[in-house]
Amino acid sequence: MDYLTLNRTAWNHRTLEHLDSSFYDVDGFLAGSSSLQEIELADLEVKGKSLLHLQCHFGLDTLSFARMGAKVTGVDLSDTAIHHARRLADACQLTADFICCDLYEAADRLQQQFDIVYTSYGALCWLPDLSRWAKLIHQSLKPGGQFYMVEFHPVQALMEGYSYFAQQEPDVEEEGTYTENASDNKHTMVTWPHSLADVINALVGAGLRIDVIQEYPFSPYDTFDNLVTGESLGLTSDRPRYYQLHQGKPIPLVYSVSASKPE
Repeated sequence: MDYLTLNRTAWNHRTLEHLDSSFYDVDGFLAGSSSLQEIELADLEVKGKSLLHLQCHFGLDTLSFARMGAKVTGVDLSDTAIHHARRLADACQLTADFICCDLYEAADRLQQQFDIVYTSYGALCWLPDLSRWAKLIHQSLKPGGQFYMVEFHPVQALMEGYSYFAQQEPDVEEEGTYTENASDNKHTMVTWPHSLADVINALVGAGLRIDVIQEYPFSPYDTFDNLVTGESLGLTSDRPRYYQLHQGKPIPLVYSVSASKPE
């Protein structure tokens, strides 16, 4: 099964819908707003640093970091997404490099090491091999550099009927997208489950030092079934509404990992 072609095709179609969605709010971004969320804003200092964004989609987060003073490079599988990321950079007069390739080929395309490697929200399920992912991160970081990820918690996937633990065969499904303007068109998508232990062990196995792990009982995105509106934890200032899932007690929906490459 050629999962790369299937997923690239699906994300090319998704990108066109996402560009016109209020979920991504491209018009707001063009007017100066940031697409970044409270969790990563509270955890990262990027001004004056080089930053590699893995699986960057069409670049809103990447370019939001550029507005904060980072020297950014984004990598994504979708050629449609990268095309529009470059157009957005030009429209906002922001300096950014965008590379279209399979993540596992990125090491051959990158010309430098970075102060920060970043990935976020809904990225890992598209990767069959976390060991290769973590090796790329280690190779891409300068000594002393920081890896930071914020991702949907695998417990959330479990609540939706997917496996928590890694499995030999991927999940292959016909799916539409998650934005409010989703069409009736569905595309074949191929994903893999990864437990929290899988993520941590892959990073440690690649030679990274885990500095902080956090878990959060909310999601900044209303993208799952049966979520209810809740209050944020006040990590920054002006984002009071988040989305929670209760099964008698709060369910973890997001986690973050900060790791570093030893000098």
